[in-house]
Amino acid sequence: MPISKVGVAGCGLMGSGIAEVLARADIDAVVYEIDLDGIDRGRHRIESSLGRAVKTGKLSDNEVDLAVRRLSYTTDLEAMADCELVIEAIVEDAYEKIALFAQLDSVLANPAAIVASNTSSIPIMKLAMATSRPEHVIGLHFFNPVPVLRLVELVTSLLTGDETVTRTRKFAQEQLGKTVIPSPDRAGFVVNALLIPFILSAIRMVESGFASAEDIDLALVEGCAHPMGPLRLADLIGLDTTKAVSESLYEEFKEQLFSPPPLLSRMVDAGLFGRKSGHGFYSY
Repeated sequence: MPISKVGVAGCGLMGSGIAEVLARADIDAVVYEIDLDGIDRGRHRIESSLGRAVKTGKLSDNEVDLAVRRLSYTTDLEAMADCELVIEAIVEDAYEKIALFAQLDSVLANPAAIVASNTSSIPIMKLAMATSRPEHVIGLHFFNPVPVLRLVELVTSLLTGDETVTRTRKFAQEQLGKTVIPSPDRAGFVVNALLIPFILSAIRMVESGFASAEDIDLALVEGCAHPMGPLRLADLIGLDTTKAVSESLYEEFKEQLFSPPPLLSRMVDAGLFGRKSGHGFYSY
């Protein structure tokens, strides 16, 4: 049977995008945030995105109205008790995610409910072992902006059950219309294990004075036909998220190319996260 009710834990940049995609796919979603301010910001982000879809002709006003009605918001995890699937999309911090997975495990009434993480680098096995249902824990890694980018990485731990894999893959492919690729449970999975060292190399070029951010990005756009350069992409991802993924990769593999450059660390310390803060390698 198709999955009809999904919880989204976290309504930041990624969580709001996931919630929007669910609503547009005719799926009821319960969106959790820790406080009302977080809910207000998430709701505004979703409704603004839906409004842009109307202006570009991708959605009608009626479709937007239906999508908005499919979303409910809460500061109480208990509201997710009857969800068939919960997608965690909180801050990229292993301790925070482990704590949330333990809470979700005690909240979900259905022992077969699937708990998925949108983590971009943290091993799924670590999260699964915080629960009593490791066979029902899986990675479901979306890409930003979620309503636009079709790729999803499906990440299985050593204990993820075959039925969980099948149900989650069908959900992402058939209900959400996403393109799914499997990934082993290694830090960074497929995409970030390739992408993050590339971005870090670009940051080191800026740090050393070898080239400016503008020239590096222009070179990759005009010389390699990339849609945007690595430093503008880092600003889009979030420099804090880029640093967190870098640290996860370095912790697992201990290779120098994965370690965050000092410039990246200082920018994050200064609150220069990229687009989300208004400043990064560029101003927004």
